[in-house]
Order: sequence, then structure tokens, then C-alpha cells
Amino acid sequence: MPKGGRKGGHKGRARQYTSPEEIDAQLQAEKQKAREEEEQGEEGGDGAAGDPKKEKKSLDSDESEDEEDDYQQKRKGVEGLIDIENPNRVAQTTKKVTQLDLDGPKELSRREREEIEKQKAKERYMKMHLAGKTEQAKADLARLAIIRKQREEAARKKEEERKAKDDATLSGKRVQSLSLNK
Repeated sequence: MPKGGRKGGHKGRARQYTSPEEIDAQLQAEKQKAREEEEQGEEGGDGAAGDPKKEKKSLDSDESEDEEDDYQQKRKGVEGLIDIENPNRVAQTTKKVTQLDLDGPKELSRREREEIEKQKAKERYMKMHLAGKTEQAKADLARLAIIRKQREEAARKKEEERKAKDDATLSGKRVQSLSLNK
């Protein structure tokens, strides 16, 4: 908590927000003032010695062009006197739709190439694996063959035990029936 025990402290002012109507009114006032200054400048000079930007401004009253001219006039320092371009800056050129070459071969990045190669290698391996030509597939088939043999032997033993049990029960019934007959 702050020292005073109050939230916000004693420094600073309350925020004051301007409404959109006030902003529009201020912009209109600034435009009106700029027009008056232009008219006074034209009355005072003969127009030929005037700034070409101002003449253009007086001919075109479009707001977007006015704003662009204002930005060009308000250059700070030496910017207005010397045109300096950064030689390291690459200007982006826009291509027209007719200039785009969609049918030509597209160069892939290294990551994309590696990913495609990886997918192809995986597909090749799966084909070989399904055909039983890989070491892992051979090991799997051998393991399955062993399991099959074990299951066949277990089924054979069960069958023999069941037959033996049936024979024992039949012989037991015969003995029992003989003993009852006596």
C-alpha cells in the first residue's frame, strides 16, 4: 500500500477524456485555420513564387492529400535538405498477378525437403515391412511361427487329455455297470 494509506497517492491528475465530437470540432478548426493562412499567403504573394506543394494543396482540398503534404513539410532537421536512402534496405517490389509463375518449379526449404524425404523413407520401410523383407518383419514372423507351434502343441495335448479322460470315464462306467449287474 502507498504511504498515505490511499490508493493512487497525491501525485498526478484525474484522467480527462475527450469525446469524439470534440476531436472532430478541433480537426475542423485546424483545417479552417490552415485554409485562412493559405488565403492570406496567396493574397500577399503573386502565386508564381509560392511553394508548389501549397499550390497543389489549394487546388486539391482532399483530406488525405492534405495530411500527406503536412507530413512532408514537417520534416525535422536535415531530412528536408538531403535525401538519404539506406543502401542495406531492400525495397519490396509488388508483382502483378500476370507476372506470377505458378506452374514453374517451386523451391522448397531445407526443412520441407527433409520432411518429404522422411515421409518417403517411412513409406518405403512400411512396404518392405509388409512384404516381410526387413529384419524386424523377419523376427516378428519367426516369433509368430514359434507361438503357432506352441499353441498347436497345447491344443494337441488338450485333445489327448480329453480323449484319455473320456476313455477313463467310459471304462469307469463299464466297471460300475458290471458291478451293478452282479
